[in-house]
Amino acid sequence: MLLFCYVMTPQKNNPLHGITLKMQVEELVAKYGWEELGQKIKIKSFQIKPSVNSSLTFLRKTPWAREKVEGLYFWTFFKRDGTRKDADKVK
Repeated sequence: MLLFCYVMTPQKNNPLHGITLKMQVEELVAKYGWEELGQKIKIKSFQIKPSVNSSLTFLRKTPWAREKVEGLYFWTFFKRDGTRKDADKVK
């Protein structure tokens, strides 16, 4: 019998911790729109009949595409130090 032990480790160095993939896709679509997002990340679920649900289905099964979305999200909404670009505006 195998036992697996999961240890919860804090994610203090991961600025994307707590931001779901759905939130990332929705914010990117709000910022760029489907057409420009499909040009920036060339995947069919962003280009042909795009929807959040079809995109999430594909991204959850395809690690390389998910990494591209996470990278674009980070580049778009975060500073190099890991803080949000709009954090000083939200008060």
